[in-house]
Amino acid sequence: MEESTWEQKLQALTHILTSPTTSPPLHSQLFISTQIPCFLNWDFPPILCKKPNSHTFPSLHLKWGISLFLKRVSRLGVPETSWRSKCPYYQPPPLILAKGVDEAQWVDAQKREYVRKRLRRKRLESHVH
Repeated sequence: MEESTWEQKLQALTHILTSPTTSPPLHSQLFISTQIPCFLNWDFPPILCKKPNSHTFPSLHLKWGISLFLKRVSRLGVPETSWRSKCPYYQPPPLILAKGVDEAQWVDAQKREYVRKRLRRKRLESHVH
């Protein structure tokens, strides 16, 4: 990222924040790959890297393909998470209810039962002695 200008960094960050996804489309991947340097541990293909070193074996594309393959094999079916989901400005994760809280049900009889259940509960108080 040190090789990029501030304008390129700002454009890349704006693009990432305005289109958060775990599987970016190809045009998004190509845009990001032109804005910032290439790294092997990214999901973005190194197609448009600024400094492709084609004289060494294995080439950058082969290294990237092998690293992507090994990364997918090592997950063994575990769902893929995106590096974008770790961004602090991303939407919050879905709410997970506690064990004692039931999912809301809005039929009249169920509402009455829920209110009765809530009224039977012990009040939340702080006992300071």
